[in-house]
Parts: sequence; structure tokens; C-alpha cells
Amino acid sequence: MSRSERLFDLLQLLRRHRHPVSGRVLADEIGVSLRTLYRDIAALQAQGATIEGEAGAGYVLRPGFLLPPLMFPPEEIEALVLGSRWVAGRADGRLAEAALSALARIGAVLPVELRAEMEASALFVAPGAPIPADSIDPALLRKAIRTERKLTLAYRDAGGVASERVVWPFALAFFDQVRLLIGWCELRGDFRSFRTDRIAKALLMEARYPARRAELIQRWKQAKHAAEAQKLDAC
Repeated sequence: MSRSERLFDLLQLLRRHRHPVSGRVLADEIGVSLRTLYRDIAALQAQGATIEGEAGAGYVLRPGFLLPPLMFPPEEIEALVLGSRWVAGRADGRLAEAALSALARIGAVLPVELRAEMEASALFVAPGAPIPADSIDPALLRKAIRTERKLTLAYRDAGGVASERVVWPFALAFFDQVRLLIGWCELRGDFRSFRTDRIAKALLMEARYPARRAELIQRWKQAKHAAEAQKLDAC
């Protein structure tokens, strides 16, 4: 185990304990000597972690410390690279640029050995079928979701029938060949999914929808589970 991985594990272990925990317990759980544990505690404190306590009295991590990217273990670096490459190849242009920019920022602060691993990552995303082009800016949909505001959509369904909807958007789903906007549709009085390439026009309204995004996601999941249960009962 590299030192960066060990420090990461120590920090995660401290986060699981709300009350002071002895150095011996921490050292045993990580699998290092007590002397090494003390050095690691000092290293985390030097990086800004508010770890209170001392040898013999126990240690506790106060909230608020964010783990810097250089502390990511190799598997998490690989996950970030793979995820960023997928977004860069399958999302809209602005989100693709953001993924590559984020990856570059992470690479800039990684230690040399981990940066080399990231740049030499052998995890690739295979090219897929072309994704239908959107008529509207997907960034507008993401903004509506973040700000929990209603959208007015000019939409055309699979049969070519046009309609205008007021939607409470709370999620975007990315598939290999299509993107879906998920929200509560005032016209139908129910949850609906809208293919983004079939949205002819989208207008961000000033009005916020009368629920929190997390609440809508939870209700949507419950509705999906209930529908799936009904299908199983019908079988």
C-alpha cells in the first residue's frame, strides 16, 4: 500500500468515528505500527485536517476537511479517468469540455507517480452509435434541474404529435444513443421522460416548482418500484 493510499484510509477511518479513538486502535485497523500512525496523523494535520487529540488520549477528526485529489487511491483515479472519458465522448460539448477540464485539474495536483498512472490509463470507452443532435442547449436543462425551476417545452413524441408541456425537471439520464429529461409533467399529472432530441424549444420559467428535487426523485423511484411490482403480480 502506498503512503497516499494509507493516508486516505486513515482519514476515512477517522470520519467513521464521532468520538476520540486511540492511536493503537487506528494503527491496528490500518495495519501499521504506532510510530507510523503518529507520523501519518501529523502529515494529515499538515495538509489541513483538523485532527484533535494526542498520543494516549485518542484522536477525532472535526468536520469540514475536504480530501485533496492527490489522496485518491489508484482505483479511484481509474474511475475518474474512465468516467471523464465517457462524458467527453457521449455528453454534449459543454459537459464534455468540463469533464476534460476537471481531469486536467486533478492531474495537475497529483504526485508524479499517480499522474503517470492517470495519463497511462488503459481504460477506454468504445465509440458508440451517433447520438441524435439536440435542437436546444442541454446546459439550459441542467440549469433548470440545479435551480429547481419549471420548464416550458415544445415537444414532439415518437408518433410526431406536437404538444406544449410545463415540466418540473429533476434528472437527466444518459444512454448510449439517447438522452432523457425526467420530470413531473403538469399536462399528464404524472412523471414523464422526454427525449432531448425531440424537444423543439425549451423556456426556463421564473417559477420554481413546489417541491424539492430530492423529494421528486424519491417519489419517482417509488412510482417506478410500484409499477414494477404490479407487473410482477400480473405475471
